Amino acid sequence: MKKKDIFVSCVLGTCFLTAPCAYAGSEEGSSSPSEEYSEEASTLERQDTISHVVVTGTRSAADMRYLPMTISVVDRDILENSRAVSVLPVLNARVPGFFSTSRGFLGYGVSEGSAGQMSVRGIGGPAQSGLQTTGVLVLIDGHPQYMGLMGHPIADAYQNMMIERVEVVRGPASVLYGSNAMGGVINIVTRKMEEDGVRTGVNLGAGSYGTFLSEVTNRIRKGGFSSVVTASYNRSDGHRENMGFEQYGGYAKLGYDFSEKWKVWGDVNVTHFNSSNPGATDEPYIDNDQKITRGMASVAVENDYGRTSGSVSFFYNWGNHWINDGYRPGEQPLDYRFNSRDRMYGVSWYQSARFFRGNRVTFGFDWFHFGGDAWNSFLTDGHTEEIADQALDEYAGYVDFRQDFGSWLTLDAGVRVDHHSVTGTEVIPQAGLSFHLPEGAELKAMAGKGFRNPTIREMYMFPPQNPDLRPERLWSYELSVSQYLLRGKLHYGASIFYINGDNLIMRLPNPSGSGMLNQNSGRIENWGAEASISYRFNPVWSLNGNYSWLHMENPVLASPQHKLYVGADFSKGRWAASTGVQYVNGLYTDLDAGTVENFVLWDLQCSFRILDWLSVYVKGENLLAREYEILAGYPMPRASVIGGLTVNI
Repeated sequence: MKKKDIFVSCVLGTCFLTAPCAYAGSEEGSSSPSEEYSEEASTLERQDTISHVVVTGTRSAADMRYLPMTISVVDRDILENSRAVSVLPVLNARVPGFFSTSRGFLGYGVSEGSAGQMSVRGIGGPAQSGLQTTGVLVLIDGHPQYMGLMGHPIADAYQNMMIERVEVVRGPASVLYGSNAMGGVINIVTRKMEEDGVRTGVNLGAGSYGTFLSEVTNRIRKGGFSSVVTASYNRSDGHRENMGFEQYGGYAKLGYDFSEKWKVWGDVNVTHFNSSNPGATDEPYIDNDQKITRGMASVAVENDYGRTSGSVSFFYNWGNHWINDGYRPGEQPLDYRFNSRDRMYGVSWYQSARFFRGNRVTFGFDWFHFGGDAWNSFLTDGHTEEIADQALDEYAGYVDFRQDFGSWLTLDAGVRVDHHSVTGTEVIPQAGLSFHLPEGAELKAMAGKGFRNPTIREMYMFPPQNPDLRPERLWSYELSVSQYLLRGKLHYGASIFYINGDNLIMRLPNPSGSGMLNQNSGRIENWGAEASISYRFNPVWSLNGNYSWLHMENPVLASPQHKLYVGADFSKGRWAASTGVQYVNGLYTDLDAGTVENFVLWDLQCSFRILDWLSVYVKGENLLAREYEILAGYPMPRASVIGGLTVNI
């Protein structure tokens, strides 16, 4: 038997042997799980301490217990309590199998020396080609977020102030979302106002390294009208010289519910940041500065008739970038500056319908147009030299079929036909089973294909570009088990997976000449296990933890072998506190030198409510003052502290 077959056979046997087998007539087993959302709601209300409903796995709202993929959800309370500007540190702690890089106290930057690369189960970034995240797709309300030219997201554009919750699909989601969802999906669901009234919040903070944080939010709902408006300004000198970071951000969302069946909403998000890169400690840079503006806007019309629901949406993403690549000590300053403008826009449509009991079918269509232009602007005489002016298109249609067989089994299968204007047509299938076992346990098995089209940068910009590149592909196999016990107070989950892929884009010697060339020559073979557990003892205390183990036949950067997080939350009266310890082991920071990092981080934060509308807080990071690096040559800050106040009226 092949290694893959042996692995799948073994893990299937293991999961069936360890799954609960006693029947106790659980509430979840009493109704058909794939009924429309209104029928699922009664079960969810009986377990009001647990959030089950997600939109990422099916496009429309569904109970994730009946979806075959593994999905992690981080809600608004966790994001607020973290006191973090960016969503990535929270995902690092709360989502097993996910990891993102960092280089300092605040800000990730772009280009040389940047951080914010993301990976799920060793897939994503930086890719084998040396670029940033291209194998994990970031979405905002289901719309793809990546640069039209470079093909990767920019981490500094995803601020917690705009986020209601984050849904992370740990595994391929290319059937629903196409290219770049090869390793997984991070779907940012934006904030909303549910009840009538006006709510305004202000957060101010200051602390180590000259850091200042500010945010203001206003939410309104009156009848069918709702709005959310947020703005922020954040800055830091950084813990190293020439590592300053400054960020302005704003988000606005307007919506109107014409009826219970029809609603429309639109939003816009703009982030501008100025960032400096000091370079690695042994290879410093001078004047490596960036001025980046990123924006997104969208409008959507949604319908919900119970038996059928859907949406049609239009989105537009844009970016303007000014980069001084800097110079080494002893060298001459560059006489040009890199500039680029990129864009991505498109339309997404889906409609799901229940044709008979226990059935749900979703049909969808996507069209994406992406590209831009890049040039060097010379300081001497003001002339410019074009680097790229390119645009590409991607069209896709997909169908996802879900069917219940009694109260104990759900089948989910889907296929996407995706056409790229250069690389051609790709067919992407996936299928999975969800077994609804006694005592509220769920056992799931899933197999799916993921793929990624080459980016404009890889094909047309900068040596070693290659216009003949083909898509990257992989297959992922996964088994998972989860269960809610003690009326929802205790939850545990575990999964094992195997990933095998080829055609990965790598920089290799040019077979027909000198120099290097991007080529589809890489392979990936990863397997591992993940686990999570949470327990609420009472309204005052709760514990949570997660662990992931990853084996990579071909190691990549930014994907640790072991990642463990244990956290505790306390809330009583006017006091609230949370703490967490994270252990990272086997993190490659330099593949050529074989440099591996192991470290332990301890964070602690507490708040006190002075008045009903006024609270103060203090937060400490890396309180053990550990020395460690996530990017080679970029030592992370020692112990740091932020304090501030929160106003809610």
